[in-house]
Amino acid sequence: MTDKKAIQYMMFRWGPCLVKFQISEENRKLFLEEAKLSTKDWSSHLAGVDIKEVAFRDYKKFEKFFSSAFEIYNDALKKWTGSKDDDFNEKYQLNVLWANFQRPGDFNPPHDHADTLSFVIFLDVPDKLVEENKAYKGRSAGPGGITFVYGDGTREAVTHHSFVPKTGDMYIFPAWLKHWVYPFKSKCTRISVSGNVRDYIKIKDIRGLKPVEPNEIMKQMKEPELKGYN
Repeated sequence: MTDKKAIQYMMFRWGPCLVKFQISEENRKLFLEEAKLSTKDWSSHLAGVDIKEVAFRDYKKFEKFFSSAFEIYNDALKKWTGSKDDDFNEKYQLNVLWANFQRPGDFNPPHDHADTLSFVIFLDVPDKLVEENKAYKGRSAGPGGITFVYGDGTREAVTHHSFVPKTGDMYIFPAWLKHWVYPFKSKCTRISVSGNVRDYIKIKDIRGLKPVEPNEIMKQMKEPELKGYN
């Protein structure tokens, strides 16, 4: 009988980097106050069905908060990808910020966002909604839940993550990651804030490129493909 030897193996992370953490009570109250004071209708820009969605009057006051939040995401992304590059750090800039006032029957169908990153912060999850979700017997996230989906596969493959948000939860994720929010029946209003984030370093680089002149294109087309190999 031969001795058993331990076999060394590796596992590989797969898919997008989705980060969740709790914001401070102080910041939650500041966001909630600004959300309630904002009135500019933003629903025509978004996928929500019947959800009251308003653009923030002024999001400059939250720049320090978002700077810290994006640093957290960047740290998580570096660990997620296993990058050893000292120059890995991305530079993110908030592009747009809006509040969502979700009422009974409102929902957000599967959708994604523009720019580089997106996020959602749940500012007020009423107790009625929490109790409704606890009473739910199905297998999905249930009333008021949020689901992120990526890729295909059998049930053994991890192709989605579902959550029942709590007050103060913040989720940051790639803007292209498909997600949706379930409706609920409870007579209450759940308030959240969402936004899109761009990588301003890349945008700056793109804007710095000079336009390609037609004569340059024709010159390249006339050059032999194997130039230098004759």
